[in-house]
Amino acid sequence: MSDGIGGGERGPGDRPRVAVFRPADERIDDAAALLESLGADPVTDPMLAVKPTGATPADAPYVILTSKTGVELAAEAGWEPGDATLVVIGPATAAAARAAGWTVDVVPDEFTSAGLVETLSEGIDGDRLDGERVEVARSDHGSAVLLTGLREADASVTETVLYRLTRPAGAGESTELAAAGDLDAAAFTSSLTVTHFLDAAAERGVREEAVAGLTDAIVGAIGPPTAETAARHGIEVDVVPDDAEFESLARAVANAVADR
Repeated sequence: MSDGIGGGERGPGDRPRVAVFRPADERIDDAAALLESLGADPVTDPMLAVKPTGATPADAPYVILTSKTGVELAAEAGWEPGDATLVVIGPATAAAARAAGWTVDVVPDEFTSAGLVETLSEGIDGDRLDGERVEVARSDHGSAVLLTGLREADASVTETVLYRLTRPAGAGESTELAAAGDLDAAAFTSSLTVTHFLDAAAERGVREEAVAGLTDAIVGAIGPPTAETAARHGIEVDVVPDDAEFESLARAVANAVADR
């Protein structure tokens, strides 16, 4: 696997450099392998590290898990949903829950907090959330949209932080490539990866240059919230896939680079 890091001149036959910011575990290795299979030279720059808190979801009639990581941590800790209605965001989270032996009751059509709120607000099998206890178990950087929306739907909401997301030490080499105009594309997988990219660039003294360098690159965002975060910071997003899954993002970015 090529890490893609490094400058130097490239010839016309070289593979396009695509920066990817998955968590610092097997997910960034898998992302790099996928990008290589799509004809790219992946720049693997982990912008997220997972720090488990040791907590497990609280008991409630409805339990919401928003990520594959959250499911895996809860399962490793021995948690079981029991009789709770288990709600998850996205097919990857649902697959992880089923692999743990759990029954998944609800997966919203739109893989976002807003999509989940809309699904639950409309009711499940005719049952609405009025007064029901809903437990949300996720990272420390979860969107406020979910909690606010559920409360507006008259649910009694609790939240448990299963893990914290930090920026790994040394992350940010891709920001220097962006500043030098040596990236062909970047694939942002959450709002936090955008924030950490910009923070890393600032630490290296190249924030303005990195943002400017992305203007000439294809920038992909995994969903509308990530695209909105990028736009607020002056990063123009070119690609937002219909499905908020990394494979869809990677393919969309690779296709956009090929079509330039």
